Amino acid sequence: MITVTDLRLSYGERTLFKDVNLKFTPGNCYGIIGANGAGKSTFLKILDGEIEHDKGDIAISGKSRMAVLRQDHFAFEDFSVMDTVISGYPVLYDVMKEREAIYAKPDMTEADGLRVGELEGEFAELGGWEAESEAGQLLAGLGVDEADHGKMMRELDESKKVRTLLARALFGNPDILLLDEPTNGLDLESIAWLEDFLIDFPNIVIVVSHDRHFLNAVCTQICDIDMGRITAYSGNYDFWSQMSQMLQRQAHDQLKKREEKAKELKEFIQRFASNAAKSRQATSRKKVLEKLDLENITVTSRKFPFVGFKPTREIGNNVLRIENLSCLREGVPVLWEFSLIVNKNDKIAFAGPQHIAKTALFDAICGVKPQDTGAFYWGQTTSLSYFPKENASFFNGAESITAWLKQYSPDQDDTYIRGFLGRMLFSGDEALKPVNVLSGGEKVRCMLSRMMLSGANVLILDEPTNHLDLESITALNEGLIAFPGVVLFNSHDHEFLGSIANRIVEILPEGIIDRVTSFDDYLADEHVKQIRQEAYHGKVKI
Repeated sequence: MITVTDLRLSYGERTLFKDVNLKFTPGNCYGIIGANGAGKSTFLKILDGEIEHDKGDIAISGKSRMAVLRQDHFAFEDFSVMDTVISGYPVLYDVMKEREAIYAKPDMTEADGLRVGELEGEFAELGGWEAESEAGQLLAGLGVDEADHGKMMRELDESKKVRTLLARALFGNPDILLLDEPTNGLDLESIAWLEDFLIDFPNIVIVVSHDRHFLNAVCTQICDIDMGRITAYSGNYDFWSQMSQMLQRQAHDQLKKREEKAKELKEFIQRFASNAAKSRQATSRKKVLEKLDLENITVTSRKFPFVGFKPTREIGNNVLRIENLSCLREGVPVLWEFSLIVNKNDKIAFAGPQHIAKTALFDAICGVKPQDTGAFYWGQTTSLSYFPKENASFFNGAESITAWLKQYSPDQDDTYIRGFLGRMLFSGDEALKPVNVLSGGEKVRCMLSRMMLSGANVLILDEPTNHLDLESITALNEGLIAFPGVVLFNSHDHEFLGSIANRIVEILPEGIIDRVTSFDDYLADEHVKQIRQEAYHGKVKI
């Protein structure tokens, strides 16, 4: 068990946490949520001991072993993949390495023999004989092929490094598991595997995530960071959302009533303070006013941007026809003879692990990078706006956000631009920040603003939820549901896919699966499961 008592942490004049009191018990998964900058990752680092808090106590019962998923993807470059995973259980790893070093000696001394005997006992007691098997199962579940297990970490691409580090955190049945954004870099299959693993995990899990479906699947409690406090709610993310909205409505109503009461008291005091006959009543009301506590009625600090796409022209029946489109990257085919007809009511989610192929397709049909062979034809009534996965090239200059967005706006009035940016949470001086210093989430909000101003009737989005907080993801989600045009998109966010798409297209190693259905029904379709299994094992050409 972890007990947090009267925790406080400040940076200068800013109080990040105040009077935090929480208990974390085995068998529960706690989701840590809050706006960007609220201190989610910082709170994990405090629990881990990486950051010192100013005041309060953190008590961890017994000799509990804590495992942490860190965001340093280059910490184990000189380790093999297998060693990286097993090093997640440091006691076992140290025994294993000392044991191997003694056995590697050309001549063992008597002392070596005695020591290796001790190590053999410790190795067996710690589960050393099963270590590689367990590590291999974790890696396989997270999508790291057996052929990669003997490689050095520096040989892996970023996605496989992330998966290996996650396997390291999960290895050896830790008593406490701290996970900071564990679904980043995982495909939907690996996320589903991780969900199942954590649901069955018997110990304490504390996780920071922006994936609503993941939080709903694994969390038994939600810890909400807001206004410097952390409040625990029983239930998953959806339950917290409903409860939070209800409590905020009550807080708003209570605050409004107290503000109205304060206004009445102030008016009475001002009117009769100098009236001898009414002075006692005025003094009495002043005391009542002083007792009215407006500051301790907590209203959330969360802010939701406004995301709404309004096409300037209705789309016609002919939207897009793609014929035998092929794309090469460094001479290697990533998309081969792809054909598709897009209809006027389609909101197509491109599913599956072929992420480079999806980006190549979007880049080609949006004119960013030409295809190598094949053709595509947009209908005459279509106008499109593209959200690329990589947006750094849009933000190289030092102009303000206002000036940057103005170049994409049909209305050049500064007041209009500033009002528009205010709705996207760039209010006041925020709208004057130079674009080359923006955070990832701020850049995404700028790109979405650009798309909204375009008036396009076809939206193409490649991983748009990356870098966004839950509030912005929710706003974008609702905006795309309400959009009356065509949407082609790709995302790792299960909830995002499930709530928007009415058609699923999966690009396979050879061919595609194309179904007019919801994402959840697509995943549950046994025929689709069979096709995917055979296609990814090279048994059938679709």
